[in-house]
Amino acid sequence: MPAKILVVDDDAAIRRLLRTTLIRADYTVVEAEDAKTALRQAAVEHPIAILLDLGLPDRDGLAIIPQLRAHGDIVILVVSARDAVDEKVTALDLGADDFVTKPFDTEELLARLRVALRHQGSSGTTQKIVRRGDLSIDLDRRIVCRDGEELHLTRKEHEVLRVLARHIGRVVTHERVLAACWGADEDPRVEYLRIVIRNLRQKLEAPGPVGSVIANELGVGYRLRSDH
Repeated sequence: MPAKILVVDDDAAIRRLLRTTLIRADYTVVEAEDAKTALRQAAVEHPIAILLDLGLPDRDGLAIIPQLRAHGDIVILVVSARDAVDEKVTALDLGADDFVTKPFDTEELLARLRVALRHQGSSGTTQKIVRRGDLSIDLDRRIVCRDGEELHLTRKEHEVLRVLARHIGRVVTHERVLAACWGADEDPRVEYLRIVIRNLRQKLEAPGPVGSVIANELGVGYRLRSDH
């Protein structure tokens, strides 16, 4: 039976677009136009993922993320016209797995959904090696190779890459990376993180006109791109 996705949006046209897109990708779709219906559908239908708009007529979508998260190991992908950095960070901190800003490309949305679902499916196991194109990242042994050749990273570069690799394809906020890699005993600043990311990009990316391995979500955080 196809996996079930809950689409939560008060705009009927957006729901139709998402329903058509998801059915074409072999998902089953259930819908909700407000927060109350979304919470009921999540409890009754047990979807594996929820595409959640934030501008709902009865409650702010941000307010129901923790309640939706309480239904278990479920992917929550925010799909909203809101593009303020603080709201994106808040959504992620409350438990959203990712966000897509309207207007969106349907293929990118499907790719983000696949990445989040893959991460959910592997969350119960310890993934020791993460692969992305010609890169392999051994999380336990702290060995990073490109085309089979080991790259020499500093301790801090390894720590930052480890955090991003554990959430490959999903944005990780500046605050989460700083807390994980610098901790309370140091003086964590975004400027330090930017320097580490710049150095990582220089070491990880092969010469030539290719897209950045580490994407910058402006003002929010960083994403280690997956191969979809």
